[in-house]
Amino acid sequence: MMNSQAQNPVASRVIHSINYLELSDRGQVVLAGSHGGLYSGYKAVRTGVRAVVLNDAGVGREDAGIAALGYAELFGLPVATVDSRSARIGDGADMLVRGVISHVNAPASAAGVVPGMRCSEALLALAHAPLSGMQDETQQEEFRQEISIAGQRIVCIDSASLIQPEDAGRVVITGSHGGLIGGDASKAINVPAAFVAFNDAGGGADQAGLGRLAPLQQRGIAAVTVSHQTARIGVGMSTLETGIISHANPAARAMGASAGMALKFFLHKWLASSRPAI
Repeated sequence: MMNSQAQNPVASRVIHSINYLELSDRGQVVLAGSHGGLYSGYKAVRTGVRAVVLNDAGVGREDAGIAALGYAELFGLPVATVDSRSARIGDGADMLVRGVISHVNAPASAAGVVPGMRCSEALLALAHAPLSGMQDETQQEEFRQEISIAGQRIVCIDSASLIQPEDAGRVVITGSHGGLIGGDASKAINVPAAFVAFNDAGGGADQAGLGRLAPLQQRGIAAVTVSHQTARIGVGMSTLETGIISHANPAARAMGASAGMALKFFLHKWLASSRPAI
């Protein structure tokens, strides 16, 4: 996490994840390295920011990578996304320097933001957007579910930030992108899970959407990404139900995971045969 004042005097905050939002960000323009999915939009609306710029995560299945735009528009919140091919997902600093705007909602458009604009220029425009003040008081902020596969309990969550200490040693399926938060290998996952799945966010600039796989391999944690075209980013159950594995680290390949395999099929096969203690 970094303070933008040293980087850009207009963007009140440049952060690597939407989960770094604080109450003090109310009314501020925020650039966050997170995907532009529904979960990110919800966090921005709940915090009451003036505007937010996110990463489009390759857009993906059912336009999930930009779902925040339509959701936030209902509350008058300007949202724009940076093209994932122009800057690394999970890296707010890189998005500030290299990012190019790909999508905007109506409030962001009204503020003068257009596709093709440099991210830094978009932040200048958004600084003049009116503060909406509207908030969503109905939607549940957290989505965490435990289900059974082959007689084993697994954890399915929309955001890796919802991982709990008791998830150590378990199978964790997330809706999060597979990029490292701020390039920090220690943030690849918060617990030593037995297996973890992410969305590849289309790979994107510098293949950042796959950044967690190698550090997790170094920690002995099996990990895969599913294709952003097959599962809705930000929705853990979509990762599980429709996700097709796009990349697997060596530990996951040793378990039988491979590109092109349905994640759910792999889990059924592996869990039924190995019966790990989870």
